[in-house]
Amino acid sequence: MSHFSTTCVPILSVRDLTISFPSRCGSDRVRVVRNVSFELTERSILSIVGESGSGESLTALSLTGLLPAGAKIEEGRAEFQTKEKNSIELFGLNESSRRRVRGRELAMIFQEPMSSLNPVLTIGEQITEAVRLHTSVSPREARDRAADALQSVGITDPVSRLRQYPHEFSGGMRQRAMIAMALSCTPRILIADEPTTALDVTVQAQVLDLLCRLRDERGLSIILITHDLRLVARRADAVCVMQRGEIVEHGSRAQVLESPTHQYTRSLLACVPRIGERRPRLATIAEA
Repeated sequence: MSHFSTTCVPILSVRDLTISFPSRCGSDRVRVVRNVSFELTERSILSIVGESGSGESLTALSLTGLLPAGAKIEEGRAEFQTKEKNSIELFGLNESSRRRVRGRELAMIFQEPMSSLNPVLTIGEQITEAVRLHTSVSPREARDRAADALQSVGITDPVSRLRQYPHEFSGGMRQRAMIAMALSCTPRILIADEPTTALDVTVQAQVLDLLCRLRDERGLSIILITHDLRLVARRADAVCVMQRGEIVEHGSRAQVLESPTHQYTRSLLACVPRIGERRPRLATIAEA
């Protein structure tokens, strides 16, 4: 069993998660995530790293109950400590209970905000919908919360911005709006699935600075899914490296990046581009 632990009491503990899809031939199922285990502690950033297809996003989606059609959790437990310090098992929740947890306790931001935001609804309508779904506040209070959420992520003139549509926002602003929506109900855990993929380097740094600031100000715990080891080196407290649906290495940022023990981790690090140097190409999953 692969796992990462610390001396701190975790707010999320995933054990032996296995996810499968139907096989294209026959009645068998293919296990695409196998025996994945990790822990997330309060006010920490855990980065899950790997090539596309390694299972990082499926692992994250399983926690929110948003797995694609056909996917099935065959084994595993995910113990989560709620805001009220109650322990719940995420994989055992029914759909009604899962909806109450999703957004209020555990929120997720996705890779490309333009495909996640509804183009025919204003930014304000989308954020206030999330607030009213998880609270009993009035429409006016929900709108005030939405404006506060936009302001907290660095968007100026938030009241007027609430009336705008996603296409009127830049890429960086759309990502900030997604973060504001995710944080509008003050969750304990934020899952960020490649949150800077579509952004230029400057905006990437701004978004990640924002996540770190919110972590410090709100006591937020973050699961950061990324392919960019440079981001991991600057932001993560702990790292899990995934290959072919399994965690092959885990530890603190310093342990994994400075003294990697698995060949796959060493290969990923060797592929980080450096100006003036030619680097070998990492074999794809199909080639490995």
